[in-house]
Amino acid sequence: AGYTRYTEKRLYGTSVIQPDYGASWGVRIDETFSLSGRELTALEISKANVTKNRHDLTAVREEYLLRNVAAAYYNALMARKSLEIADANLERLVKYRNAAEARLKIGEVTRTVLLRAEGELSGAKSDRLQAQNALELALAVLASNCGIRDPLTLRETASDQRDPPPLDVLQERAYSVRADLKSLEVQRQIAADQIKVTDGAFWPNLSLFGGYTGADQNPAPTSLNRESIYIGAALSFPFFEGGLRKAEVQEAKARERQAVLLYEDLKKAVEIEVRTAYLDLVTQKGTLQFLNDQFTFASDNYRAVTRQFEFGLSSSLDVLDANTLLVSAERRVASAVYNYRLALLRMKKATGTLLHNES
Repeated sequence: AGYTRYTEKRLYGTSVIQPDYGASWGVRIDETFSLSGRELTALEISKANVTKNRHDLTAVREEYLLRNVAAAYYNALMARKSLEIADANLERLVKYRNAAEARLKIGEVTRTVLLRAEGELSGAKSDRLQAQNALELALAVLASNCGIRDPLTLRETASDQRDPPPLDVLQERAYSVRADLKSLEVQRQIAADQIKVTDGAFWPNLSLFGGYTGADQNPAPTSLNRESIYIGAALSFPFFEGGLRKAEVQEAKARERQAVLLYEDLKKAVEIEVRTAYLDLVTQKGTLQFLNDQFTFASDNYRAVTRQFEFGLSSSLDVLDANTLLVSAERRVASAVYNYRLALLRMKKATGTLLHNES
């Protein structure tokens, strides 16, 4: 739009040479698109990128939850269990020291038995202090990884004791559910669509335009066109581009091949990851069963040896050996329990169901 005002009007006969003022205004609309429809393909690529980013976010969340949250959680549970084991060991050694002291007073044992009991008790106190500090550190790490500032309380839930599905079922589930595989599958489709977009550059571009203009003068000449509306179309075709578009098409095809290879490579890696998680889960479950049996035997052995010690039928070394075996069995069972539960989560992560609610 424009407006011009003159100092005076000038006439030549009945013709206006210079009016008092003149004004003009107008609007024009232009739209250019390819006859190949590459703009619509680019829109689909943008939508696919949104989906891909959503899958990428899910994969990152699963990785973080397993490595930083779940691992820290079970480390804290293991530290708490270690403290409980240290407390129980300390309590047993206090009773043993008291029993050794009582038997020393009546002359049934020598002083070396009491000194050995005192030494074991001091070691147990040291172990408890280390377990207490380890628990505080594990809780601090867990709170930091979870973004918790307030004091937290650990709650332990029962683990799933069901046998896992067959390996081939788990692998097929991973192929259809895993977020990183879905992301690369979308990336592969994006690369294929990008070839269409690049190929579309060989097609001509159609430009459509339309406009409206208006004008006014005072005084107005008889030839003044006050309003006009127009539309038009133009077709442009790139006859020479120096081989640039061909090179871009070849580059797009190379990216598609790369996306396909990345997808197939990840699929093979997922197969191995699921197999590894499955075998680890089976191993941890079997190990836990054997260690539970060992713990039962160690508990029965300790009770029998301490009972014999009270009646003078076993030595102090037998009691200490039985207690050491019991403490070792308790720690190994606790470690196996949490390793098994972590193996369950690794299996869910490997199959892509870590964030899914499963019945």
